[in-house]
Amino acid sequence: MDTKSQTSFQEKALELLVADADKIARLIRVQMDHLTMPQCPLYEEVLDTQMFGLSREIDFAVKLGLIDREKGKEILDSLEKELSVLHDAYTDK
Repeated sequence: MDTKSQTSFQEKALELLVADADKIARLIRVQMDHLTMPQCPLYEEVLDTQMFGLSREIDFAVKLGLIDREKGKEILDSLEKELSVLHDAYTDK
């Protein structure tokens, strides 16, 4: 594979992973605003399932060499921080 194609695949992989992380944050925000509290088993199940799925996607992209492990960790850490802020905001209401 030429360098230009590899770079294009890497950029697309990163874009898709960040979009999935954003989608998880939006889903959790909607749940917290309209459906359930953070202590609800449904909330925890959705969060655990979504985070696990994203971590598997990141592992797959790392194995393919599309992103480096550190960038994947940054995506997960950023999402976890955002979800923590959402959780804190909800519980402080």
